[in-house]
Amino acid sequence: MAAPLLEIEDLHTQFFTSRGVVRAVDGVSLHVDAGETLGVVGESGCGKTITALSILRLVPDPGRITSGRIMFRGQDVTKMDDTEIRAFRGNDVAMIFQDPMTSLNPVTKIGPQIEEAMTAHDRFTREQARTRVIELLTRVRVPSAEKRVHDYPHQFSGGMRQRAMIAMGLSNEPSLLIADEPTTALDVTVQAQIIQLMKQLNRELGTAMMLITHNMALVASLCQRVVVMYAGRVVEEGPVERIFKSPQHPYTWSLLRSVPRVDEARKDRLVSIKGLPPDLLNPPPGCKFHPRCPFVVDRCKVEEPPLAEVDVNQLARCWVLMRTVTDSAVIAAKASALSVDAVQKLKAPGADHGGDAGVV
Repeated sequence: MAAPLLEIEDLHTQFFTSRGVVRAVDGVSLHVDAGETLGVVGESGCGKTITALSILRLVPDPGRITSGRIMFRGQDVTKMDDTEIRAFRGNDVAMIFQDPMTSLNPVTKIGPQIEEAMTAHDRFTREQARTRVIELLTRVRVPSAEKRVHDYPHQFSGGMRQRAMIAMGLSNEPSLLIADEPTTALDVTVQAQIIQLMKQLNRELGTAMMLITHNMALVASLCQRVVVMYAGRVVEEGPVERIFKSPQHPYTWSLLRSVPRVDEARKDRLVSIKGLPPDLLNPPPGCKFHPRCPFVVDRCKVEEPPLAEVDVNQLARCWVLMRTVTDSAVIAAKASALSVDAVQKLKAPGADHGGDAGVV
């Protein structure tokens, strides 16, 4: 079996603040195979983006990688010197950042910005880069690319700016493309176009992708495997089909039931996850999800569960797997997660108990 393209082993990235140490990435292990698309999901603040920035060694101050290994084609990224890491970024691994408007230079035209990404790594001459810019923008479906290279970022729509960022990410033909919330702030029509574009690029170029998102629908559309993160840790991992069909960690189960599904009948109301993510300066003992978990037992409050195999190619970090939870406990958990308004509607005489009035 071929070795993974990227393999992260027990990665710890911490921020040293005046209030204490923030354990933003707390023992994360994951891998990305050549040509595959991996989804990394979870709520805001769970460590998704810091994991990606750690791969490129772009963790902002006062954060730093304190331990662990990031192996890319057998070489440890954490031990690269300055010359090696500059060559690694963009050439081997590229990143599409969350907000293209803040990632692009507002006073420089789109064409020269993409050209600079190529010439900075000495992969192409300036003449080659200038020709290649138009090819790249055409590939990512920017209309009239030969004219649009002379436009400034503010002259592009949000969707077109995101396409320009994808073109920049692909400009040096990296083996791995990290996309951090690539469809955030885009309307649903443009989101669908970006999703289709990324699918096609993955198929045509064979570039592996690491998709960071909280959008489960995006994961279902693009990814082969998914990693679920909570409080800086991986809590579940497995093939997309299996995770969507049979999630074993209560957090994954809760995530999937808090968003609408178009691939199944609307039998249940949407439910919310109670409470807030933990303070990473002072995380709770035991399982980090236990204060919000509807299926918590005493052991969860004192002992941290390991990330263990629960099915073929499926891992979960939990003492109470969903397959062990009774139907009555599931029904009670759904009821407790409904909003006050939804509960009042359920109690109201003659209330419609169908699935059309779902309230989060």
